[in-house]
Amino acid sequence: MLILTRKLGESVTIGDDIKITILGVRGRQVRLGIIAPQKVTIHREEIYFKIQEENKRAADSTVDEVLRVATLVKEDHKTLQTASASDLSETKKSEKNKDSKKDNRAKPKR
Repeated sequence: MLILTRKLGESVTIGDDIKITILGVRGRQVRLGIIAPQKVTIHREEIYFKIQEENKRAADSTVDEVLRVATLVKEDHKTLQTASASDLSETKKSEKNKDSKKDNRAKPKR
């Protein structure tokens, strides 16, 4: 950590784009003025940590949601497979019954 001493009205420059100026001092509180490009995000540390926590929570809940949806899709897929197999079995039975009826009709009665 770089430690600098500045007086009221003095500044610190970071790179070519960021300038921090001491605007006021009252007891243990210091007022800072910051000039930085608009693309640079500036937050008080406690706010920054809250944002990070919220982002992590959102990412975790997104993962949970994706897993929940994946489980539902798997269950639907199994249900569809079971239903398809059942339908296929019923179709085969129905076709077999139709074939046996045709056979009975095709045989001449004596």
